[in-house]
Amino acid sequence: MNEHPLFASLTSSVSLLLFLAVCILVIIGMWKVLIKGGLPGWGCIIPVYNIYCLVKIARKECWWIFLLLVPVVNIVIAIIVSVAISRNFGKGGGFAFGLILLPWVFYPILGFGNATYGSVPAMSAP
Repeated sequence: MNEHPLFASLTSSVSLLLFLAVCILVIIGMWKVLIKGGLPGWGCIIPVYNIYCLVKIARKECWWIFLLLVPVVNIVIAIIVSVAISRNFGKGGGFAFGLILLPWVFYPILGFGNATYGSVPAMSAP
């Protein structure tokens, strides 16, 4: 199979542009989430500091940052932090599931939506 170099170049360029668009979408969404949480929006683009900001929005202790840096443990802690962020914005478990699996979709929804930081999710009737 002989692939034309122009096609390969075009495909890689489109892939790069798509990747950059998704990255920018996540940055903008997280920027808005941090602003809603009372933290500086630029914190989402600084490595490790963005973890600190998410832990603060989740209302967890600062030492959780170190847990997020430990392999394998970080998966469980990231899920807990995502659930806490979802709850602190008045969203439920389904939204937390979305934050975990599709952050490029759900962080912009959280940032640009009408969710407010500190609100408590409504409890369903028994």
